[in-house]
Amino acid sequence: MLVLTGFADEISDHLEEQLDVLVSEGISYLELRSAYGKNVLELTDEELVRLKSALTEKGIRVSSIGSPIGKYPIQDPFTPELEKLKRASYIAKQLDARYIRVFSYYIPENEAPENYRSEVLSRMMMLTRKAEEEQLTLLLENESGVYGNTDERCLNILQHCGSPCLRLAFDPGNFVMNRIMPMSEAYPLLSTYLEYVHIKDADNQARIFVPAGEGDGEFPAFMKALKERSFSGFLSIEPHLHRAFPEQQGPERFKIAAQALKKLLSNEGLAWS
Repeated sequence: MLVLTGFADEISDHLEEQLDVLVSEGISYLELRSAYGKNVLELTDEELVRLKSALTEKGIRVSSIGSPIGKYPIQDPFTPELEKLKRASYIAKQLDARYIRVFSYYIPENEAPENYRSEVLSRMMMLTRKAEEEQLTLLLENESGVYGNTDERCLNILQHCGSPCLRLAFDPGNFVMNRIMPMSEAYPLLSTYLEYVHIKDADNQARIFVPAGEGDGEFPAFMKALKERSFSGFLSIEPHLHRAFPEQQGPERFKIAAQALKKLLSNEGLAWS
């Protein structure tokens, strides 16, 4: 059975409203990126206790720590990143989450990513080794602008690190935005490493994110592939629908995204919790 989760900070800045919307949609997990107006890694121990209490009261758990690790210029010093991972690992354990989302570093504009390949691979290997020590799993997201914004460079990182503690958070919408077809191009290369999904679709011509199944992200084929492999991991709703639905507020946009995903799952006969 698939498990729905989502970036609840796209619902509202207020935790209580975030949790109420998740409950109304029957979703019992969230991907923690920010709370109380702070990035997740900036939360104090006292705020973590407060957060965990609020989550427990609503019956919500944490699927992944949506950290910004690796979402920095490759020229920046690396040591602070190790400190961030240490903090992210502590937070993950406090909140009973096994995953930490990471990125593969921004490459300078107008420069070839290949020029930074060895540095990216070195950093990703060190992060992976730390994750192994912590017995946690890093999720590499195919974000725009970073080294791993293409299917081939994601594969490059995952193969180089060669560890069950580094897996892929597959984001169809981000692949579309980078002119890569998620199913016909990226999935065959990366399916072995796929362990988590960010539910985001995109319109290639309009260059905006849209509800799942309404863009060029090949979502019907993706749902069929998940069914064929009996995938039972997390599907994390990341709406980014402010341009597609500018007249709607965060709660409504999240509900639109959640209901679009549920329709796709229903069409394919996929059960979720």
